[in-house]
Amino acid sequence: MKIHPKLICCFLLLVFLSGCKKNNGTEEASKPAASTNAAPATKAPAATAPAATSSSADAAASAETTAKMAGAEWAIKQDEIKRDSNGQWAIQATASSAYNDAQGTANFSANQATGAPNVEKYGDDGAAWTAKTPDGGIEWLDLKYPKPVHATEVRVRESNASGAVIKIEFYDEQGVAHAVWQGNDPTTELNYLMVKFPKTSFKTDRVKVTLATNVVPGWSEIDAVQLVGTD
Repeated sequence: MKIHPKLICCFLLLVFLSGCKKNNGTEEASKPAASTNAAPATKAPAATAPAATSSSADAAASAETTAKMAGAEWAIKQDEIKRDSNGQWAIQATASSAYNDAQGTANFSANQATGAPNVEKYGDDGAAWTAKTPDGGIEWLDLKYPKPVHATEVRVRESNASGAVIKIEFYDEQGVAHAVWQGNDPTTELNYLMVKFPKTSFKTDRVKVTLATNVVPGWSEIDAVQLVGTD
């Protein structure tokens, strides 16, 4: 049986065209999948980077503002205490001991705790009183003031190893001691331990501050003590 040459050519042409359509279909189906996977990978970093930078800048600005406000508030409070018309600063002082057995107005002597505060930063400073040893235990500072008053508050300015005060006492005009506070001292850094209480029935011009220097490592130092009260 003879097959006409024209029929053979037509058959081969059909086979060729059918194979081309299958290849094109496969390529077209695979392209969308490749483009979908690639797009998110390139866009994600560009979208998140500006947000992270903005957030860091805002946090830094907020922290700086908070620190400035705290500093201003602290300065205002210090000024109010110094200018309190009912407050007195000590004019004489004695102590259980003093560093290097300091006497008179020598650095670290008891008399360094008289007058208004003059230690400007937290740390060891000869303008404050400190005991002979740093962690020896019970030490005390006894202060005399210009005039007797009915007391309502005592402000102890601590300037190093703060937080060691355990008791505050007054002496009445007959020399009898009265404890007005005893407890845990929460003071940290350069700051005041401020103890308030009902007005005393007696007048006082003498305050005794007792410390347990072993409860806070280092040299516990007191810059000044203010007695607050009225006639």
